[in-house]
Amino acid sequence: MSSINITVPDLPESVSEATVSKWHKKIGDTIKRDEILVDIETDKVIIEIPATHDGILTDIIVNSDSSVKAHQILGIFNSLKTSNPCKSFHIPDQINSLDSHKTNYINTEQVQSLSPSMRRLVHENDVQPQILKNNNCHTIVSKEKIKEHSVNSFISSSRSQDEKKPASLTTQDRSEKRIPMTLFRKRMAERLLQTKNTTAMLTTFNEINVQPILTLRKKYGLAFENKHSVRLGLMPFYIRAVIESLKHYPEINASIDDSEIVYHNYFDISIAVSTPRGVITPVLRNADILSISDMEKTVKELATKARNNKLNYHDLTGGTFTITNGGVFGSLLSTPLINPPQSAILGMHAIKDRPMAIDGQIVILPMMYLALSYDHRLIDGREAVGYLEKLKSLLEDPTRILLDI
Repeated sequence: MSSINITVPDLPESVSEATVSKWHKKIGDTIKRDEILVDIETDKVIIEIPATHDGILTDIIVNSDSSVKAHQILGIFNSLKTSNPCKSFHIPDQINSLDSHKTNYINTEQVQSLSPSMRRLVHENDVQPQILKNNNCHTIVSKEKIKEHSVNSFISSSRSQDEKKPASLTTQDRSEKRIPMTLFRKRMAERLLQTKNTTAMLTTFNEINVQPILTLRKKYGLAFENKHSVRLGLMPFYIRAVIESLKHYPEINASIDDSEIVYHNYFDISIAVSTPRGVITPVLRNADILSISDMEKTVKELATKARNNKLNYHDLTGGTFTITNGGVFGSLLSTPLINPPQSAILGMHAIKDRPMAIDGQIVILPMMYLALSYDHRLIDGREAVGYLEKLKSLLEDPTRILLDI
């Protein structure tokens, strides 16, 4: 066998540290080449570190929730150079039936063959060393088994004591749990505070009648799916209308860099996606040249990668404008926060049937509120209101997008 270090790979540019998110293997586990050993988390992505060889994990140097830097050693595993690795360890049934008193079955020769830490664990947990030794692999497997036995014994003892308690004493405990905030959450909190403290943020609202888009989707949805092998959703209509409106109001697609205004002549649209880690914003690049079907496929792919922690750093950087849709969770109205260094973000919300006055008549229509949060240092109220009016006209009459009017 040869020892191989498990190290942190090169981190993305501008990322100085990461956090050990999760170990997928325990000390003593047999691992196969390319199996994922550990996940490390940056403020944007999760990086999976695979095994480079077959082997056995012998040491975990950095535990979960610890901060690490590039090339830092996380753990060690022994590479297997033969086809017969140490067999899996089995503890006989008698280990579960040990009495509470100290066992008298300790063999001095076997105890001396163990490491000092192993000898301490043997005595502390009343485990017979002769059932721990297994083809010279006891230092790899035994610690986990001993600890597992100790924990199981404690749980069994606790349960037996609880069963003896009167019913009046077994009420639910008032407990608390503290866990370290992940690096992603820390960074997100910093960015949100940065947005609040460094931008002159305002939000303006409008509402749209979604019926024309729903009618179009119902009429052509089946034909679209048969041809492109993907369902026709509402997001491509929103994205297309957003881009056409940005062309009329380039300030909203711009950003501030120190004392300069940067106008982007391209449209990289960030789409907010909710994941177990929090909200992240993968970027739909060159969205203005994508077809409706390409938009639908790409958005679906990015959302799937986001929820499975498969996004890379490139997928999350460089957006010029953000769309967030709280309506999928039932949100009726909100004031979204700008995603720096961008200057504006569009919030879309739940579609609700509401009575509306149309040509003097009360009509029930599927309505949705739009919210545009913007940096007043760059965007004036006139541009913000005009942008939403343009967006409203395109969404309520999608034909305008085709005719460019």
